[in-house]
Amino acid sequence: MKAILALEDGTFFTGQPFGSRGERWGEVVFNTGMTGYQEILTDPSYCGQIVVMTYPLIGNYGINREDFESKKSYVRGFVVKEECGHPSNWRASYKISDFLAREGVPGISGVDTRALTRHLRNFGTMRGVISTDAADPEELVEKARNCPHLSGQQMVPEVSTKEIYRIEGRGKRVVLVDFGSKLNIIRHLQMRECDIHVVPPGTGAAEIMSLEPDGILLSNGPGDPVDVPYAAATVRELAGRVPIFGICLGHQIMALAMGARTYKMKFGHRGANHPVKDLATGRVYITSHNHGFSVDEASMAGAGLVITHRNLNDLTVEGMRHVSLPMFSVQYHPEASPGPTESDYLFDQFIEMMGR
Repeated sequence: MKAILALEDGTFFTGQPFGSRGERWGEVVFNTGMTGYQEILTDPSYCGQIVVMTYPLIGNYGINREDFESKKSYVRGFVVKEECGHPSNWRASYKISDFLAREGVPGISGVDTRALTRHLRNFGTMRGVISTDAADPEELVEKARNCPHLSGQQMVPEVSTKEIYRIEGRGKRVVLVDFGSKLNIIRHLQMRECDIHVVPPGTGAAEIMSLEPDGILLSNGPGDPVDVPYAAATVRELAGRVPIFGICLGHQIMALAMGARTYKMKFGHRGANHPVKDLATGRVYITSHNHGFSVDEASMAGAGLVITHRNLNDLTVEGMRHVSLPMFSVQYHPEASPGPTESDYLFDQFIEMMGR
């Protein structure tokens, strides 16, 4: 059997199918992580995307029952150079192909992922169709050109909680606004004994404040931040009432709430080795990333925001704080998973801010 990945610009790649069978469309992006494919596959922020892994061997340590970042996979397709059918790890419960088949995610192996990644770096992320059925590449290219763009889709409601729930703790009461939160954000709050109330993305400011939070955490999530204007309106109403910490999509929503702008990047940041500089201390952290949008630095000053962290690869905004209100955020993932854990000090800063 033959599988095909067709891009909207007419380029296509062939390989062998694995995982689920069928045809799916999405935005084609690449991730440079050497490990962490299980966390990537279960990260809700990848909703609507076909993920290309640049590391050549994927699946060699299988899938285990502990490292999920959500209850299911939201990726539209998975592209690798070589899929390992015989994983070797004492924690592995099953093969990656079995997991993809269970989740309905079509995979394609045998692809020159280096050439595909260079193409996406040169021309930017683009719409694509992945098919594990015998098909005419030109027909798939035409389907890719007619696919919806990532912006304009309402994906946050697809990946977030539908009702409020509580994870009890003895510490600070944190309202986690779920735009597609990774489980490791909750784990980090639990490690700090927080009393966590997880609320849907459309929860209003009055209902959030009725929970009497010591602080509010705005989670990561998929898609274009301008597609969730109700979230920015809520954050604008909450600003200054309790400390607010934003991560990834939550960072972008906080920027929009205060009057700054966001923009779509050429190919985004997705990987576990991005150098980010803390401008206050001068220290450089190696960080985990997954985002295709960024905050426009030129728009921050008029919104009362100052940059706190900068990406050393392309100098984009990676962190910010409000000049007078207890609000700060980062574009990358301090909870890592996958990736280095040296940025989890930001959760401690959040706890300290709530203690004031």
